Amino acid sequence: MTADLPNPNEHSLIKQEEIDVMSPHCEDERRSHHSDQVKKNLVTRLNRIEGQIRGIKGLIERDTYCDDVITQISATQSALNSVAKLLLEGHMKTCIAERIQEGDSEAIDEVLVTIQKLMKK
Repeated sequence: MTADLPNPNEHSLIKQEEIDVMSPHCEDERRSHHSDQVKKNLVTRLNRIEGQIRGIKGLIERDTYCDDVITQISATQSALNSVAKLLLEGHMKTCIAERIQEGDSEAIDEVLVTIQKLMKK
């Protein structure tokens, strides 16, 4: 009996064709090169988060019960974490993968620092 290995793309937030668009550009001056679809997705998510922040501000201005405000803050933090996961996935599947294939071991250290930053939250 052989155990089935998990498919790394099963829970992927970014499609392979979007990675292919981003990949050849990662070596340019530490700039991201997301496909138009990925950018649109990120901006849509960030616009929604911006609305959530305005909503939280309104809750505070209206003296809303603290627990309700905290619940909204938690939801907003989760939404921001989702944006970070999307960015990290794309970064690892493109820029980091390319750098590792080219023998750049510093890429792994960079990802470890990034993951540590995300885990502090």
